Amino acid sequence: MAIPTRFAFETPEHQALRTQVQRFAARHMAPHAATWEEEGTFPLSLYADAAAAGILGIGYPEAYGGSGGTFLDALVAADALLQHGKSVGTAASLGSHAIALPLILALGTEEQKRRFVPPVLRGERIAALAITEPGAGSDVAGISTRAERDGDRYLLTGSKLYITSGCRADLFVMAVRTTPLGKPRHAGLSLLLVEKDPAQPGFAVSRQLKKTGWWASDTAELSLSAYPVPTENLLGEAGVGFFAILQNFAAERLLLAAQCLSVAQLAYHESVVYVQQRQAFGKPLSAFQVLRHKLADMATRILPIWALIGELAQRLAQGQVGMSEIAMCKNAASDMCSFVCNEAVQLHGGAGYMRETLVERLSRDARLFPIGGGTREVMNEIIAQAEGY
Repeated sequence: MAIPTRFAFETPEHQALRTQVQRFAARHMAPHAATWEEEGTFPLSLYADAAAAGILGIGYPEAYGGSGGTFLDALVAADALLQHGKSVGTAASLGSHAIALPLILALGTEEQKRRFVPPVLRGERIAALAITEPGAGSDVAGISTRAERDGDRYLLTGSKLYITSGCRADLFVMAVRTTPLGKPRHAGLSLLLVEKDPAQPGFAVSRQLKKTGWWASDTAELSLSAYPVPTENLLGEAGVGFFAILQNFAAERLLLAAQCLSVAQLAYHESVVYVQQRQAFGKPLSAFQVLRHKLADMATRILPIWALIGELAQRLAQGQVGMSEIAMCKNAASDMCSFVCNEAVQLHGGAGYMRETLVERLSRDARLFPIGGGTREVMNEIIAQAEGY
């Protein structure tokens, strides 16, 4: 088949890792994927199962409880987990630490790394990234959640919105404002390690949000009112949060692009099987040229994105890729995913509109990609600025 099932950079070690993750996903996730999506949740025990299988620790240093490896290993594992687990929502929440822990490893003290990272990789704690607010999404510089110094602690007041794993997480890497909003707007943004303590008032899940897709992934609005956080939980220095967040976006956006690829490949393969099995007018759908050409168009859109992600992933691992290139990749990947999923629904006909059909769910899941991690319009502005126009 023309659509590859592995990235071009994969070594025999990567392929062995892919097989390991595939087996885990096929056993622990795929049989329950549809049920978990309808229920809007999955068992907390899945974190412990994934940790025991070494899944949560892929790409993290062994010194802090990880399984070792690089960003490339993490990318291979994420692709295998989604394609064979067959649930974007489950994969997203199970892997929410992937956009939180890198900031701890990049900015944290040795004591912070040893205290906060291993419990997450053991599946004992759930980590999430909390940046977006009701008044500040893609405009990170507009964050207004306050962290006011009070002796040896900060008192946090504000709210966070659209936080993946926000209902379940007990450890948040949170963007806060340690000095009032001024000029430049990004000055005064810091990152804090915020532990949710049920016995301590001032931190609440305001509501669990109902989404178009990714149903198995819990997404929350959080509220903080003079919630105390020790000053020793400051990540790096005060005021460095904005640039740390921007650097973290590179890997996050490339992972989102890779999710687009995984979703599209899954929708494509589901469609190939369907048109070969479904009969109409006395012959399989694959006998109709117009439908075969739809599949050809889907495959043609997927292949260049597969090649682009593989190329940029290798360069990112070497520190040689720019934000504008990743922005281009994210936009191209989300466009491709939307097209492929829409065509998959069309190829399935009435069945494609039924919630019992995988491609129906994937078409809803795909709608997030031009929004999450920075909207399509913000990606275009990053590209425009880099190109100088």
